Amino acid sequence: MRSLTDGPGYTVQLLEGGVTLEDVIDQRICEQAPVEKSAFMVGDLGALMRQHATWQRLVPRLQPYFPLRCNRSPAVMEVLSSLGLGFVCANKAEVNLALEHGVSPDNIILAGVCKQLALIKSASKNDIQLLVCENEAELSKISRLHPRAKLLLQLSTDAHAAETSVAFGLSLKSCRRLLETAKGLGVQVVGVAFHVPSSCQDPREAYRHALSDARCVFDMGEELGFRMNVLDIGAGFTGSESQLKQVESAISPLLDAYFPPRSGVHVLAQPGGFYVASAFSLAVSVIGKEVATRRWDRLAPGDNGDDTEFLYYMNEGVYGPFGIKLLGSAIAAPCVPKHALRAQEAVYPSSLWGPSLDQLDRVVERCLLPELSVGDWLLFSNMGTCGLDDSGDLCAAPPPPVHYAVSVTDWYQMQEAGVELNGAMKTLAVV
Repeated sequence: MRSLTDGPGYTVQLLEGGVTLEDVIDQRICEQAPVEKSAFMVGDLGALMRQHATWQRLVPRLQPYFPLRCNRSPAVMEVLSSLGLGFVCANKAEVNLALEHGVSPDNIILAGVCKQLALIKSASKNDIQLLVCENEAELSKISRLHPRAKLLLQLSTDAHAAETSVAFGLSLKSCRRLLETAKGLGVQVVGVAFHVPSSCQDPREAYRHALSDARCVFDMGEELGFRMNVLDIGAGFTGSESQLKQVESAISPLLDAYFPPRSGVHVLAQPGGFYVASAFSLAVSVIGKEVATRRWDRLAPGDNGDDTEFLYYMNEGVYGPFGIKLLGSAIAAPCVPKHALRAQEAVYPSSLWGPSLDQLDRVVERCLLPELSVGDWLLFSNMGTCGLDDSGDLCAAPPPPVHYAVSVTDWYQMQEAGVELNGAMKTLAVV
């Protein structure tokens, strides 16, 4: 196992000779002193490449734009920008991050329901032209501060409204008036954006309604003289290949009908979690333990029939890297690191809590785990969308450190694809 020092910010470990990510995790655990046991993350940069290859194979017509709200770590930025992805930014820090990593202003979309005046001015100064707009107040600000902007009208969808209980975006009925207002103000409208959440129970019907409405807006815009050529179908993608296939089967015939390739419409999507969720794992330490007695009617498959239930307190919670729990996302049950597994070990109902002693700080409501002791470790997978920067709105403390790794095979494939990590070969050392 060798390390590739990648500038002053982070190190990438190059895995050779059968070394795996599990070995990296075990190594990092063993390196920590017993009194420290700080949480940390491991990022597999090769997973980003594999997800990109899957995206290109299954949905080649959809140009991926990565929403930086999902993950703002520098290594992710460098890999994805090298692969040619566009980026969706919602604030000035994200805009600056994209520009610092060499992303062309043409490949940046400025999103957000209500943008600060300074953000719109910054977009104008940096020649970022694609802005999302969904109401007249926003249109008025943009016309004054960024008259060269090219707008994507944000359409509401029934599926999105059902998920958020708030109807974000424009109704089809409201679009005509906003188009006419934009025409009067001399602001260009070039397309439509919408969002169908990945939790949607009937994606085929949701996309049918959304794409039909988008086609109507395109027709209205073209009647008014706008050159409509951009369609953003949003961020309704998990990291699952099967879910991506389901979305592709739903949208492919609809795109062929409403926006065929000969129409010249560029179709964009925002696969945030699809790219990064599976690439990161979080290791946390148990710092407290309680034993409770449970009711027999709560027995589940796999229980050992005992009435013992454990409450474990971890050194990270919802006010840290598990902040996505407060936003409605479920946290999957963890596993025990490979080096700590013991054969034929009984499992018990367990709940997992953060360190704050807050009732909201319950990370996992119930799962089955072997009996743990204070100081033991737990490993959470699919943690790539938990922020991973120092500017998370929900996190009072800095995020856990990230240790990046890539296998030799993935590293060579990344180089062939043109991926460049800043100063990656500067230092080469045996670990």
